[in-house]
Amino acid sequence: MALTCNIDARGKRFRLIVGVLLLAAGMALMFFWAWAAATPLPWIVAVCCVVGGVFVVFEARAGWCAIRAMGIRTPL
Repeated sequence: MALTCNIDARGKRFRLIVGVLLLAAGMALMFFWAWAAATPLPWIVAVCCVVGGVFVVFEARAGWCAIRAMGIRTPL
């Protein structure tokens, strides 16, 4: 499946901002919550935030949205 551009500049900018915020939140969760906790749940949440952030930044750079590729219309 080819990743054809399906978002405009506004969508790219929005996804880049959301991706960076998710990455920052994931890193903050790792440093301030996960290392201090004795259970795996904080690590799972933090890693999911980081992985999600990386994916959203990838979408912004590629100009491709996975949700739009599935046929769902998004406002941005």
